[in-house]
Amino acid sequence: MPEVIFPGPEGRLEGRYHPQPAPDAPIAIILHPDPQFGGTMNNRVVYNLHYAFFKMGFTVLRFNFRGVGRSQGEYDQGIGELSDAASALDYLQAMNPNSKHCWVAGHSFGAWIGMQLLMRRPEITGFVSVAPPGPSSPGPGNYDYSFLAPCPSSGLIINGTNDRIAQPKETDQLVAKLQEQKGITITHEEVEGADHFFKNEEAHMKPMIEAVQTYVRRRLTEGTR
Repeated sequence: MPEVIFPGPEGRLEGRYHPQPAPDAPIAIILHPDPQFGGTMNNRVVYNLHYAFFKMGFTVLRFNFRGVGRSQGEYDQGIGELSDAASALDYLQAMNPNSKHCWVAGHSFGAWIGMQLLMRRPEITGFVSVAPPGPSSPGPGNYDYSFLAPCPSSGLIINGTNDRIAQPKETDQLVAKLQEQKGITITHEEVEGADHFFKNEEAHMKPMIEAVQTYVRRRLTEGTR
């Protein structure tokens, strides 16, 4: 797994880059949970998402937000982290100019950042948000998704029914709000009994990753936005 260092808004960002042999392979970036609570690119959900996308034929990049690991800068309440994600996508696109599809996936805080990135980058084909935080989740203030007006691309939102950090009822409210929008399709999957981190490998992590792969494969064969 090649380690990469690429330029971000506040200095160097550290990542792991996994290219495919095909020059026109789809690309994906994977975004990690809140650094304030120990989130890094080696978080189990992020790591598993990275390999799930790679196994589906994507060239994949995951990276540490500013101030995490060897990435320079300091935590910035999500504002700077969104700029970091945009820089990561710039880097990935520059390395893969022939790619036809571009996806973003994130866990928790990373899901929130990824959904903001959709609004900045109309070329994003699809997204996967795992356990997106809600208004009562701990983190940089009130997690709000009013910026998704309208949500520019279809995606998958997946969460555990036993999540104490991103409460399922708040995820349901987010999904209901997005499903009212025309022109996109929001798919919602729940993993029975899973917590925020899908700690049980067999009962929770595997079904979550399988649901992600089923969804992404279907979207790739449909070729729809």
